[in-house]
Amino acid sequence: MNRSDCPISNALDHLGDKWSLLIIRDLALFGKRSYSALQGSAEGIATNILSSRLASLEASQLLTKAPDPADKRRQIYRLTEAGKDLLPILLEMILWSAKHNPGDLAIPDDLVQMAANDRAGLLARLRERIDSDSF
Repeated sequence: MNRSDCPISNALDHLGDKWSLLIIRDLALFGKRSYSALQGSAEGIATNILSSRLASLEASQLLTKAPDPADKRRQIYRLTEAGKDLLPILLEMILWSAKHNPGDLAIPDDLVQMAANDRAGLLARLRERIDSDSF
């Protein structure tokens, strides 16, 4: 249910907490696919919050889960096309952070340069990596 017909409010209905974007970041940029890998992120997400956000992102059709072919007890999470469509937003957030807090963040210089100079190429490479699981 949307709070209003405002497009920003609508996006916040799906992504309006820090954990959701960090989960999407981990899936998109770091190739994390399992619950345990996502829980191992530096920000230290609590298990109940991770479970809740994964369910919410799945309900919003931003990610899917399926049994791991190698271990049916484990779930593998993947971004949907709608989830992958958030990549430009993540890149803009990286560029904004690099501009406004350059000394305080662990942002690889080559990533910032690629995002600034060849955004389309970087987006294409990221999508290819996500689709092929070649992290």
